Amino acid sequence: MRYTVKAAVMVMFTLCVVLSSVGIVAAAEYPARPITLILPHPPGGGADLSARPLAKAAEKYLGQEIIVENRGGGGGTIGPTIVSGKSPDGYTIGVMTTSSIIAYSMGRTKWHPIQDISYIMTYTGFMLGVAVRENAPWKTIQEFVAYAKQNPNKVSYASSGLGTTAHFPMEELAMSTGARWVHVPCKGASEAMPSVLGGHTDAVSTTSAGWGPLVEAGKLRLLATFGDVRSEKYSMAPTLKEAGYDVVWKCPLSIIAPKGLPKPIAEKLHNAFKKAMDDQNFQKTLKALDFPKLYNSPEDAVKVNQKEFVQIDKITKELGLNK
Repeated sequence: MRYTVKAAVMVMFTLCVVLSSVGIVAAAEYPARPITLILPHPPGGGADLSARPLAKAAEKYLGQEIIVENRGGGGGTIGPTIVSGKSPDGYTIGVMTTSSIIAYSMGRTKWHPIQDISYIMTYTGFMLGVAVRENAPWKTIQEFVAYAKQNPNKVSYASSGLGTTAHFPMEELAMSTGARWVHVPCKGASEAMPSVLGGHTDAVSTTSAGWGPLVEAGKLRLLATFGDVRSEKYSMAPTLKEAGYDVVWKCPLSIIAPKGLPKPIAEKLHNAFKKAMDDQNFQKTLKALDFPKLYNSPEDAVKVNQKEFVQIDKITKELGLNK
């Protein structure tokens, strides 16, 4: 019996060594074929436009083509959901936004946006803000908030949808100040912009891709942005933090892979994409989109998204959206 047990242990040990060796060899040869990068939004949006030049620049460091695949829908959750279910071999990676954290908190997805994926890094974040018509009576965000406190539910704002990164910051601002306004969820920024321009709503909360051109054209007045630093392109508007409100939304864009990605492969991907951030085309794209350069290592990316997870979960419960 002792011999049998000893033999079994030796067989298991040998098997582990063999499997480990196979993994090391596979990592050493990686990548041996093209890599697929799944984007969570349709072509032409900020997530798409910022990721494409980054992926192109990373190709020269990986020695393989990176095939960009758009899988929009589900409020930006379909793409990351696909990635989370793939084999952790490094050949399917993706981009994840804060939308996946909100979706999990609302019970829309089953996979955990922190525990069930591997983080490669973060490379930028959405520039979000709130704007009103140029002829609106509110010149500052402080005036807008004060009016909403003194006149509950008399002002309304449009957003790109219920439970989105454009919706939650406005609700957190209301919770922290006592302001009360009416949320009008729309089907994306393309529907939200006509809503405020046509006078159907008083304000709009969305990304700079939505309000930016209209602010530049003088049709909208930007009251505030939601990040931790003031926009370079729209420096006339303060951040909510600068305006005196303890509300910050970085909305990071993270490169992710399936859970269990071998460390050597994760390091190759991280190093390639980190170097790619210095690419001139990528830098120009970020500037054009007014997106910040927001690098986080794999470890820090987990911390940043975990912080957002706690922030979002609290708001979801406050709004009664934790189904």
